[in-house]
Amino acid sequence: MADRPMAERPVHGTADGPSDGDWHVEVISTADTHSVRLAVLRADTPTKDVTFAEDELPGVVHLGVRLDGRLVATSTWIPRPLPDATARELGAGPDVAASAVQLRGMATMHDLQGRGVGAALIAAGCAHAGRLGASVVWANARDRALAFYAREGFVAVGDGFVDAVTQLPHHVVVRPL
Repeated sequence: MADRPMAERPVHGTADGPSDGDWHVEVISTADTHSVRLAVLRADTPTKDVTFAEDELPGVVHLGVRLDGRLVATSTWIPRPLPDATARELGAGPDVAASAVQLRGMATMHDLQGRGVGAALIAAGCAHAGRLGASVVWANARDRALAFYAREGFVAVGDGFVDAVTQLPHHVVVRPL
């Protein structure tokens, strides 16, 4: 099974954690991400734009979780170097910095947060990044989600900032693979 593409290896589970159950992680289209991005990532921001400039770049993968056929979580995985300041802060060499994957658009519907669905997306996305040869995964994480990212093995690096699009406080988070 290790040599099969991710789309052919969905991760199954229940809303309470991994097991054989009602939900699965799968590769989805960019358009499929929009409803969850709008409901979760844009609910409390001045913009309702759910597209990212990187959505259609070569190598970008969108993952989703379906629960009983309904899309309930999404994430986008972009082969992209660590930001220079983050690489310096970590003391990461050029090979590590260049072989990174950025996580964007991590979103789980509010009624399913804290039940293992987001953790499954992180696990599947990090496995994908590892297959690409990435050394690290990084994201611009909302401060209110930092505890989630810490549970998933990410560490906050550097000073926080207010994201220009969402107007919400963020930190860069990094997870070694």
